[in-house]
Amino acid sequence: MPAASSLTARLAVLAVALLAGGCSSDNDATVEIVAIGERGSLFQHGGRLASPDQLVRAATAEGLVAFDADGRVIPALADRWIVLDDGQSYIFRLRDGRWRDGREITAQSARLALREAIARLKGSPLALDLAVIDDIRTMAGRVIEIRLRQPLPDLLQLLAQPELGLINRGSGAGPMQLARSGDAATLAPIDPERLGLPAVRNWSKRVRQLKLVALPAEAAVRRFSSGGCDLVLGGRAQQFPLAGALGISRGTIRLDPVLGLFGLVVVDGAGFLETPNNREALAMAIDRDALVQAFGVGGWMPSTRVIPSEVEDADAMAGERWSGVSLDERRRQARGVVQRWRAGGAARAGWDRLRIALPDGPGSDLIFDRLRQDFAAIGLSALRVAEAADADLRLVDENARYARAAWFLNRFNCGVRRSLCDAGADALMDQVRVVSSPDDRSRLLREAAASLTAANVFIPIAKSPLRWSLVRGDATGFATNRIGWHPLMPMALKPR
Repeated sequence: MPAASSLTARLAVLAVALLAGGCSSDNDATVEIVAIGERGSLFQHGGRLASPDQLVRAATAEGLVAFDADGRVIPALADRWIVLDDGQSYIFRLRDGRWRDGREITAQSARLALREAIARLKGSPLALDLAVIDDIRTMAGRVIEIRLRQPLPDLLQLLAQPELGLINRGSGAGPMQLARSGDAATLAPIDPERLGLPAVRNWSKRVRQLKLVALPAEAAVRRFSSGGCDLVLGGRAQQFPLAGALGISRGTIRLDPVLGLFGLVVVDGAGFLETPNNREALAMAIDRDALVQAFGVGGWMPSTRVIPSEVEDADAMAGERWSGVSLDERRRQARGVVQRWRAGGAARAGWDRLRIALPDGPGSDLIFDRLRQDFAAIGLSALRVAEAADADLRLVDENARYARAAWFLNRFNCGVRRSLCDAGADALMDQVRVVSSPDDRSRLLREAAASLTAANVFIPIAKSPLRWSLVRGDATGFATNRIGWHPLMPMALKPR
């Protein structure tokens, strides 16, 4: 496995990336960044983090590995690693450094911090992704081994997630230190010598501080438009039309080519949504082309698949649903389902009105307007409700942490999602996590995907979420990438 051997080498790579990122009119200026989110959401704790706090966690508590600006895995607390036993043993050598309290980073302290980070994820989909970890062992003073029950090609990608940042005695090991002022955060790169690392020449002249605040989308875009910040991070579909409405130049909008989930999950099986056949009627009624095109984003593609074809192990899975069947024909069939449901006497007052929970924002207005028309075309009405309100259908909008079928299937596990689920798919995924044969795993994944699709508990709309940022022309350290993740440390390094 490739790995760098020192912080100096890592900084050299980042400096080259910054040089390629553009020029800056004021290299010494503090970089002002706004993360779209609720005010105060930079300082959460625990295993489930809001998007703004993920930025802070990753900047102040790095894991064994981390992501660079391009979304590639790079060394962090571990400066090198090897993979043995056909991918079932990962051995990490920790850097010769210190925790923030001055104590040495040892295999034992890193092992304990990693076990605690994984424990905080209990009951989350990310815990299912990591369920193949069999043991975490200390092998020497600064060497730990992660043993797997079966190969997990994306283990490094998972270990680089913000939630897997290692915390020792209440603090992470950097690479940045946090100062809080109300709801705002000031983040400054830590001098390597303070962490027990080799000195970096002219360190103070190579770095600058960041000021980060979380704001609702409209306030964030207005601040950028008025010149009050250099970057806005964390944009989603529900806020995307704000950029155009507030006069933001298209050249400053950066779209990440991510994979993930974008569609409607069925909250429970009440009323019309009781049977898979009825739920399929909803999926058939949606004009995905019109909905996606309403946003005017080139490359944002509709889809009827739970697992996009671009996912690495999705090749042998079924293609788009209802291929070759026109929208008019799909709706004709769906209307027949609705009419038979009503004629069968199962309908009750109000059960043909679907409550759809969507986040606030003009993009959600577009989504609801299209869905309302689509469902009306088959004889059902729709009511929009708040994102956290009781609902029949709820928008799912999530980035894939890694591009494999298991990530998508784990998101609908009955134990982690408060919505209608498919026990058959879960049972197959339980087998996936214990079988040793790659062929058996592939077969079980295909069967799990087919079972989840047939259950119609999730109605896909697009191949991916819509992820966007606003980046001023002289800002550096930012790059669009496949995982939609933008670490703060590269933004704190001055161009050279």
